[in-house]
Amino acid sequence: MRQNTSPPNHKGNRMNEENTRSKTGFFEAIGNFFRKDLVSYIIKRILAIFPSMLLISFIIFVVIQLPPGDYLSAYVAKLAGQGEYLSADVIAQMREDFDLDKPFLGQYWSWITGIIYTPSNTTWYRLYGSHHNWKYSFAYKQTVWSVINSRLPLTVWFTLAVMVFQYLIAIPLAVYSATHQYSFGDYLLSFIGFIGSAVPGFILAILCMVLSYKWTGNAMVGLFSADMMKNGITWANLGEFLRRLIIPFIVLGLGGTCGTIRQVRAQMLDELSQPYTLTARAKGVSETKIIWKYCFRAAVNPTVTGLGTALSHLFSGSTVTAMVLNIMIMGPLLYEALLSQDMYLAGGIVMVQAFLVEVGILLADIGIAFLDPRIRFSGGSK
Repeated sequence: MRQNTSPPNHKGNRMNEENTRSKTGFFEAIGNFFRKDLVSYIIKRILAIFPSMLLISFIIFVVIQLPPGDYLSAYVAKLAGQGEYLSADVIAQMREDFDLDKPFLGQYWSWITGIIYTPSNTTWYRLYGSHHNWKYSFAYKQTVWSVINSRLPLTVWFTLAVMVFQYLIAIPLAVYSATHQYSFGDYLLSFIGFIGSAVPGFILAILCMVLSYKWTGNAMVGLFSADMMKNGITWANLGEFLRRLIIPFIVLGLGGTCGTIRQVRAQMLDELSQPYTLTARAKGVSETKIIWKYCFRAAVNPTVTGLGTALSHLFSGSTVTAMVLNIMIMGPLLYEALLSQDMYLAGGIVMVQAFLVEVGILLADIGIAFLDPRIRFSGGSK
C-alpha cells in the first residue's frame, strides 16, 4: 500500500491561520470600538438631545418674536394699503385661529407641545392626519411641515454632497502640502487657500455665472431646468443636471475646502514633528504608514469634530449664495420666512436645522472615537 509521502503544506496552513487571525482581529477591533463606555456615551448623548432641543426651541421662539408686530398685523396693513379692510371680528377670529391672541408663553407652549404630540380628537388631526402640529405657514398658505418637506430632501442631499466634495479634495491636498512643506505646490495651495477664504461666495457665484454664460451661452442658474421641473431627472437631461452642479459645488465648497486644507496642514505639520514620528522612522516604519496610519488619524480629529458646525454652515450659512444661484434649499426659505415674519415657518426650519446639527455632532464624536483609540468617554485613564 502506497503511503502519501508528500510534505505537509505548511505555507497553506500558515495562510489559513493568518486569515483566521485577521478575521478574528477585525471582529475584535469592532467589538473594542463599540465597547461599553462608548455605547453608554452614545445612549447618554441621544437622551441629552431631548432637553437640548427643548432649550433650543425656547431660544428660537424668543428670537423670532423679537421684531415688533406679527405676520397678521403686516398682512392687515398690506390689505389696507390696497384699499381692502377687514372687520375687527374677522381679525380677532384670525388671531385666535393662529394662537396669536395668547401671551408669549402660551404661544410657545401651544407650538412646542403640538410638534411633540397632537391628539387624535383635535381639528388638526382630522384635517391633516398627523400627530405633529407644526402650525400653519401664513405666507405659503400650507402647513409648516409641508413647506419644509418640499425643501428638506434637496437641502440634505445637496449639503452632504458638497461636504463629501469638500473633504475628498481638501484632505489629500492638505496632506500633500504638509509633506512637501515650502515647495512650489505648498505655496500655491496656501495662496489658493487665502483667496478662497477671502472672496465672498456670492461674488464668486456671479463671476462663475458670467464666465459660464460667456463660454457656453448658459449661466447655469438653478439646479433644475424647465424640462427637469416638468419631467424630473431622466437619462436625457442627466448630463445637464450634472453640469448645473459644477458651479454650486465650486462656490459652496471652495470656502470650506480652503479652510480644511489650512487646518489639516497645520495639524499634520505638528504631528510630523512629534517624537513618536521620529521613533517610527528610526525603527524602519515606511513613510506612507507613518503619514496615513499615525499622523493623519491624529491630525484629522479637529476636522471631524467640526462636522456639525460645517453642516450648519452649509445648511443655512450659504443663504445669499443660494439666492444668487437660485438653489431652492432651506437658506433662502428661512430668509423669506424671517422677512415676512412667518414665525412658525422660521421656527420650524431652525428646529430642523438644530436637530440635524445635534445628529451631526453625535456622529462626529463617534468618528473621533474610531479614529483615535486614546479617547475614552467613561472618564479616568485606562
